[in-house]
This record gives sequence, C-alpha cells and structure tokens, in this order.
Amino acid sequence: MIQQGQSLPSATLSELTAEGMQTHDIPALFANKKVVLFAVPGAFTPTCSESHLPGFVVKADEIKAKGVDMIACVSVNDAFVMQAWGEAQNANEIHMLADGDGSFTQALGLEMDSGKFGGIRSQRYAMVIDNGIVTHLNVEAPKSFEVSSAEAILALL
Repeated sequence: MIQQGQSLPSATLSELTAEGMQTHDIPALFANKKVVLFAVPGAFTPTCSESHLPGFVVKADEIKAKGVDMIACVSVNDAFVMQAWGEAQNANEIHMLADGDGSFTQALGLEMDSGKFGGIRSQRYAMVIDNGIVTHLNVEAPKSFEVSSAEAILALL
C-alpha cells in the first residue's frame, strides 16, 4: 500500500466533462497542486451517496480555503457513471475521476475484492497530495466511515 511521503504511481484516470472525455495522466494532473483525493467503493452506493461525497460537496469551499487547489473523487466505475453521480450530487467543485479498470487503485495497493457485488473495488480512503507526494493517508477499516470524511480531512489541513 502507498505510504505517506511516497509519490503517486504513474497511471491514468478518466473524467467526462462538458468538453468531452478527458484522460488524465496522474503525475501531470496533480503536478504543482495541493489535492484532496478521496475514494469510494462505488458510485450511487449508500454510504458513498449519503455521507462521503455529500460531505466534500458541503465542505468544498472550506477545504479550498485551506490552500487546496483541487478536490477529486475516484471510484472503480466508468466515467459516465462518475459524471452522472457528480451531477446527481451537485458535485460541481469536485473532479469525478473514473478508474474503470481499477489499475490506479491496484497501483496504490488500496483495492479490495467485493466478490459478486462488483469485483475489484477501491477501499474507502482519503489522502492529501502535495505536488504528487502523499502527505496524509487515511484508510478506513472495512465497513467504516470515520477517518476519510470531509471533516476529518479538513482537520488535517
């Protein structure tokens, strides 16, 4: 698993924007930026839709006021699902990034096998990244939602 002080792996994530499908190279996307990146096991799932993403939507301005350039949500879903979920949640200030094949999640060492639910998915976590280096990493225990909330990350900033 990736650790604090390490660089993010080289990988790509997709994002469907008003300009169309964007493919982001992770090192380039996060270069020279302070980023809060949080991950969920699945778009439109209960805890993710009722608490995790909504917390970052509500706290986006406070988080950015602490010097954060970008807030991003990643899930092992496709870009169409992530875009629709972002629209449904009014996540205008959050980059909804798709890890369609799970390769970014696996490169981080933060994957989990959810079996018949959806196969390989991401563990729930949040991290603070400064110019591509992980400065904080909060990984949730299975079926928990405590350390990766917007409030928990805001307290770290």
